[in-house]
Amino acid sequence: MAPTRWQNENTEAQSREYVERFARLESRGVDLHGEARMVDALLAPGSTVLDAGCGTARLGAELARRGHRVTAVDLDPVFVEAARAHTQITVHQADLTGLDLGERFDAVIAAGNVMVFMEPGTERTALERIAAHVKPGGVFVAGFATDRAYTVEQFDDHLDAVGLGVEHRFSTWDLRPWRQGADWAVTVARAPELLA
Repeated sequence: MAPTRWQNENTEAQSREYVERFARLESRGVDLHGEARMVDALLAPGSTVLDAGCGTARLGAELARRGHRVTAVDLDPVFVEAARAHTQITVHQADLTGLDLGERFDAVIAAGNVMVFMEPGTERTALERIAAHVKPGGVFVAGFATDRAYTVEQFDDHLDAVGLGVEHRFSTWDLRPWRQGADWAVTVARAPELLA
């Protein structure tokens, strides 16, 4: 597996500090579940969810706590170790550009800058593999900062190329309206329904 941009730009120690930082925030009672609230509102009870590029799997674990059946994947072994502490979810170490779990999900989520931490030039390939894991009529939700080399426009072109249609875009996970120049883009895209 080739390293991601995250792995090229961060050491194992930095990955461990990331895990510890979120543990400290949680212990102080900081609200870390804005993404989960937003995603949960999109889903029917008991939906199947793939947390793609899960990091510590705090999103996936919260969605599982809310009654969804969650599978999580990440390439970083430090994050996979941390994610596996959440025993209510299934965790795989996998590269999104070669992902093949052999199943489809009601929703695939790529929160926390997953798309901008891909190795440059691999984003469309990752989106092809993500689209292959979304059930017909299912959703793909992604959030990333807009100050990176990978742009919202490139993302939209790649979504269109892999057959995922943009339904909504927000500037934050708490659904503030999208505007050009926003610091963050949260996109809801949907796979086409099967024709009867």
